[in-house]
Amino acid sequence: MWRGLAPIGRDAGSQGYRRYAWSGADLECRDWFRAQVEARGMVYEADRNGNQWGWAGDPGGADAVVVGSHLDSVPDGGAFDGPLGVVSSFAALDELRLRGAEFTRPVAVTNFGDEEGARFGLACVGSRLTAGQLTLAQAHALRDGDGVPLPRAMEAAGYDPDTIGPDPERLGRIGAFVELHVEQGRALDLTGDPVGIASSIWPHGRWRFDFHGEANHAGTTRLADRRDPMLTYAETVLAARREAALAGALATFGKVAVEPNGVNAIPSLVRGWLDSRAADQATLDTVVTAIEAAAHEHADRAGIDLRVVRESFTPVVEFAHSLRDEVGRILGGKLPVLGTGAGHDAGILSGSIPTAMLFVRNPTGVSHSPAEFAAEDDCVAGVLALADVLEGLACT
Repeated sequence: MWRGLAPIGRDAGSQGYRRYAWSGADLECRDWFRAQVEARGMVYEADRNGNQWGWAGDPGGADAVVVGSHLDSVPDGGAFDGPLGVVSSFAALDELRLRGAEFTRPVAVTNFGDEEGARFGLACVGSRLTAGQLTLAQAHALRDGDGVPLPRAMEAAGYDPDTIGPDPERLGRIGAFVELHVEQGRALDLTGDPVGIASSIWPHGRWRFDFHGEANHAGTTRLADRRDPMLTYAETVLAARREAALAGALATFGKVAVEPNGVNAIPSLVRGWLDSRAADQATLDTVVTAIEAAAHEHADRAGIDLRVVRESFTPVVEFAHSLRDEVGRILGGKLPVLGTGAGHDAGILSGSIPTAMLFVRNPTGVSHSPAEFAAEDDCVAGVLALADVLEGLACT
């Protein structure tokens, strides 16, 4: 399975993955998923929001146990983020068949669409729509960098955008969702454990900072006469790093757009996107408020007009303690329990159904990069842990 999926969407230059939602590479991944489902004699289904499902048992049955993750990627992302969870889910089912296990509850593997938000700027679109956390109007307003609306992209990919929206009936049939994911950090590497259990997801969000200045000639405009928004943006980037370090939080300006974007032109607009995360809501609020205050202070001093827009936000997610404890009990009660600053579909769905997560060790600690890694032995340990969880939840 891993060898079959690995070439899809891989850039020959960077060796990273470019599997953006509803792109050609994403559709190839979707075809791969469907082939895996059908090869196992499972029932294939694509829901109203473009999420894919493979069912072992009655798709209409109640109290189902669902496993899976996503197959899309960030720009030049790593091989493991998302796909490891999907591949491991199919492998866990294969392991249970070898054990002769018989399910007493419906079981499904899922691929949630547009988890990374790399194309339309909003993470977890498929699960947000399903859980009713993204309205139809908001979904239709999403556009990619080329101005293509989400509905048009879905339609071009063969999906009906007029059907998207909340799916409470589907969620009402799910008793538990367990997502396996490569760890996006080095906590397990430091403890020496191949697998861990998630406790919570830090609150996190994305904010857009629009710095409006005045375009002018780079070779003829005196420094004293300039209203250069790039300088104010640069000061804000430094302020973000400073405030995050003071609070023990995280803050990153990882995306920037410049107009008119000419080598010999002073910009008229610099638009930067802030990603900030913290262990608790109060700390996150403190950091973002301080960054905004610093940005406004620098903008006022330089004669720059500034607008800040919160584009997305996810509050702290405490995974269902009962399910988390049950997963821990099934796995012997000895695995480390750790929090994470990364968002996941399991976090989005946690407000609607019981969810839990397993992490597989990443010795590099690198994620969203071709350097992301998990050793084969650790991946196998993750598969066996997920199989044990499935057996404990769905075969009793």
